[in-house]
Amino acid sequence: MSKLKRWLSYDRDAERRSADNPVAPLDESQRRGSVPLLTLAFGWGFLVTGLFVGGLLGSGQIFWPDIVVASFAGNFANFIIGALVAYIGYRTACNSGLLYQFVYGKIGAYVPVLIIALLLIGWQGIVVGAFGAAWAGNSDSPTFYAVAILAGLLFTATTYFGVRGLEYVSMPSVAVLVLVGLYAAWLNVDQAGGWAGFLQMSEQRAGEATAPLTMLKAINIVIGSWIVGAIVMAEYARFARKAWVAIAIPFIVLIIAQWFLQIVGALGGVVSGTFDFTQYLRAEGVFVMYVGIVGMSLALWTTGDANLYLPVIQTSSVFRRPQHVMTVICGLLGTVVGLGIYQRFMDWIDLLASVVPPLIGPVIAHYYVVRRTRFAVEDLDSAPPWNPAAVIAYATGAIAAIMNSNGIWFDPEVTVPALLGLVVSLIVYLVAVFAGLGPKPS
Repeated sequence: MSKLKRWLSYDRDAERRSADNPVAPLDESQRRGSVPLLTLAFGWGFLVTGLFVGGLLGSGQIFWPDIVVASFAGNFANFIIGALVAYIGYRTACNSGLLYQFVYGKIGAYVPVLIIALLLIGWQGIVVGAFGAAWAGNSDSPTFYAVAILAGLLFTATTYFGVRGLEYVSMPSVAVLVLVGLYAAWLNVDQAGGWAGFLQMSEQRAGEATAPLTMLKAINIVIGSWIVGAIVMAEYARFARKAWVAIAIPFIVLIIAQWFLQIVGALGGVVSGTFDFTQYLRAEGVFVMYVGIVGMSLALWTTGDANLYLPVIQTSSVFRRPQHVMTVICGLLGTVVGLGIYQRFMDWIDLLASVVPPLIGPVIAHYYVVRRTRFAVEDLDSAPPWNPAAVIAYATGAIAAIMNSNGIWFDPEVTVPALLGLVVSLIVYLVAVFAGLGPKPS
């Protein structure tokens, strides 16, 4: 019992001295070199969600130019948001939980942190389920449940070691996944009879789709798949010692890694009818099958670690709990959720695209306009319990995005819900601040 009490006890100074330091801005000794951070960015970016999204696009759109354009446009929008947030993280050395305390207030920060933590735990559950399905070949057998539980425990164990654990897993995972992804891309085009045959097959599949995707709907799917990652770029960019490294992190994650995976997933969606290359590689022989499964497993491992690390740091910062305790809690929750949420992937993306982007609008407006790129550490210590302007702005932006998704007042064929919610929250925050509902502009 005494060991358990020590494990559960919160020591702010010890947390602050740790390599991840979730409770205060990093000091210079806690920043990390460029190579480890850029390696981590590749590992984080090569998340299997890109394959998921590519498969969805491949079943509802023509590959060229529609899928290529929609994928790039959605990732570019996320990159702009991610770069704005990454620069804030680099300049302030703060994680997202601390930034939310700056803007939403000490108690108000519970709103964005709880929302993001719950959604990321759900996203973690999807990854746990995907790991089980990769090895079991389905999502309803005893093997699926056994492997999914083991995967959740594996993700929890490696994330327990913080950002260092993520760095150790990321590079080998990237190397294997790139090779498997390139082989899967070549295999699909070859099976379609070459590039011309593939394009013809893509047009045919899009024409037969029961729910064809418009360009804006496709862009919204891409944005929704990674908007959470874009708005929590501060978690990793805060470690950067140079500004260009902070901006390179979202560029590598979104413009390079995710675009590549979405294209590979789309190729599989068109030719094989599934984003999951482990399914069609099974027909290529035992060796190729297991190489594909190992590649998918490594990708899911980096996905699971990165997704788990994010809510851990934020909840540890805001709730003032030890990082290792929050790792175990969030990891176990994600494992349990993963046993039933994997089949609802598309619904989860739609939810993320509506309720997450407006969270960061007040932070961007506060840093770049209200405070004119100046956040002081002493402002964090004297932050008020609530900032009504931030909460009102978020609620308004989220409502606007949800209405847009359901065609109420806003036409989903004209506007992208994810971006509309962000823009509305940003504008409402500035109006509220200048109307006297928030901190005075400096």
